[in-house]
Amino acid sequence: MSSYLFASSPCSVSRFSLLLGSSLLFFGIKSSAPRLTRLRHTSKSWAHLCTRSSSKFFSALSSPPPAHDDVIMLGIETSCDDTAAAVVRGNGDILSQVVSSQADLLSRYGGVAPKMAEEAHSLVIDQVVQRALDDAKLTGNDLSAVAVTIGPGLSLCLRVGVQKARRLAGVFSLPIVGVHHMEAHALVARLIERNLQFPFLALLISGGHNLLILAHKLGHYLQLGTTIDDAIGEAYDKTARWLGLDMRKGGGPALEELALEGDANSINFSIPMRQHKDCNFSYAGLKTQVRLAIESRKISMENNPISLANLDDRRSQADIAASFQRVAVLHLEERCQRAIEWALKIEPSIKYLVLSGGVASNKYVRARLSHVVENNGLELVCPPPSLCTDNGVMVAWTGIEHFLLGRFDPPPPADEPEDAMFELRPRWPLGEEYSQGKSEARSLKRSRVFPSLTSMIQGSVQN
Repeated sequence: MSSYLFASSPCSVSRFSLLLGSSLLFFGIKSSAPRLTRLRHTSKSWAHLCTRSSSKFFSALSSPPPAHDDVIMLGIETSCDDTAAAVVRGNGDILSQVVSSQADLLSRYGGVAPKMAEEAHSLVIDQVVQRALDDAKLTGNDLSAVAVTIGPGLSLCLRVGVQKARRLAGVFSLPIVGVHHMEAHALVARLIERNLQFPFLALLISGGHNLLILAHKLGHYLQLGTTIDDAIGEAYDKTARWLGLDMRKGGGPALEELALEGDANSINFSIPMRQHKDCNFSYAGLKTQVRLAIESRKISMENNPISLANLDDRRSQADIAASFQRVAVLHLEERCQRAIEWALKIEPSIKYLVLSGGVASNKYVRARLSHVVENNGLELVCPPPSLCTDNGVMVAWTGIEHFLLGRFDPPPPADEPEDAMFELRPRWPLGEEYSQGKSEARSLKRSRVFPSLTSMIQGSVQN
């Protein structure tokens, strides 16, 4: 059901941490991170400290913050369709990285089926985490803390990762760092480009997200734009399925490859939302245009592989793929141009634009956005493809950044029951909306959306 891909060698929150008045899963802890490697073996001390509120827990530990090299973080990621774990050292050394892909499931169901994805995560999570520790030649006793994605994502999938993180943290008396999935996509660029300092601009693009943010500092983000309906990755996947492409390699890569054979100017698709002078995105209308183009040419191949298409049909399919990609990315370019202008007015010192998320692996996307960034005197920072798609490294590194500021939860009880109640954060904004960025076309559902990561941290610090 799942296959391992190896590179270099909430979800859930404790109930007491959900009380906004005292603590909130690693948020608002002002004291520096203690030398946990010295304390975690003293079970009596930990048990005593864990009975206090989070703020008292950390203020009780007056040790100086650990050196970066002393921190070793395990990162666990299960927000969607990949089960991932990695071990990263505070100095940026990636000690291990393991990813179990659900590509076969994606191909079979034509997309992510949450219940099937949850079962696939459950089947491999123990092996993935153990392999990450084994590859790093470490055990739980060597870790400083465990970082895990707590949202946004699919609730069923998020729960699997958090339950595993809490079990491991409970056994070894390790603190837990809750990680925002999209913040992790942005911050992994700081692992790759060590000169990348705040503030910076980031475009985060994936199957479920289109997000333009201005990163003022760690945990403080301003949302300049987001998608009002579908994300670009979802549009790539849907178009790839309609064209009968092999989804086992991913709809995006398959479509990008086919587009190389086509004429990108053969079909005049309309560019989305040009009448809206903001930085928000929309791909639902472009998907409709693509579907109508396929139907008009009577070449729908959704249930027939492209390998069986005749020469004329394949040429038409390639033209549709290339034309779709040109317009989809042009929409990104236009929004990025406006976001750069806005960001430079707010933070004139910005030097970098980070491009991350699964769709950032696309070479055409990188090339086009590179021109936009360079024309504005900025530098594009894009992680390698293995760190653009969902991975444990980005979670571990983001955990390290917050851990060093003292933002983490105390160890959970070792005997925590399997049916313990956990709060999931499937819809969790990263930053507050920029006033000029609010779109009249916005159709996002606002129910059951958690306060943004930025507002939670700022509110906790004020308290």
